[in-house]
Amino acid sequence: MTATLRAGIIPVTPFQQNCTLIWDEATKSGAVVDPGGDLDRIEAAIKDQGLTIEKILLTHGHIDHAGGAAELKERLGGVPIEGPHQADGFLLDRLPQTGAEYGIAGARPVTPDRWLDEGDQVTVSGLTFDILHAPGHSPGSVVFMSRDARLALVGDVVFRGSVGRTDLPGGNHEQLIRAILDKVLPLGDDVSFIPGHGPTGTLGEERETNPFLQG
Repeated sequence: MTATLRAGIIPVTPFQQNCTLIWDEATKSGAVVDPGGDLDRIEAAIKDQGLTIEKILLTHGHIDHAGGAAELKERLGGVPIEGPHQADGFLLDRLPQTGAEYGIAGARPVTPDRWLDEGDQVTVSGLTFDILHAPGHSPGSVVFMSRDARLALVGDVVFRGSVGRTDLPGGNHEQLIRAILDKVLPLGDDVSFIPGHGPTGTLGEERETNPFLQG
């Protein structure tokens, strides 16, 4: 029986980051993507859906995406953390200091159980996600792509009508645009994406209308 991917978004932190639950509808097992904070809210959503969480996935190391990962791992009984790329290690090491700077209490350093790189694969309840290394917003940003479900979890690489900011430590605008044009858009116009902030969209719509990706 083919796994059926479901996704639910929980806005967390003052940055309204899209923490995402992904799961197989048949088995009710899944993963938490980018638990930046507000862990009680995340756990309530897990309970509401009746899910068993296998792992935590991180698209990159910024505070609003990774700040709650270490504590959530403990709350969920030690589930593994997978991602991002090791180039974001310096951001994960500094999460307590960054949290203090932005008024987000309780952030801890994160050491993933598995760093991810271009060409790796992640499995969640029988669902396979291909990994793209898409630096530019941060050096270690990754995209999780389910080819069967035609769904990409893109973090802050691309948004509806915009792209990730590149004025933070390790950011590089040219590198970001190149990653989107060379790696993300070729995944297919029919691919839906869940960004780190704001509404979902399709890659085809961004190819045609995103002002940062024209010309």
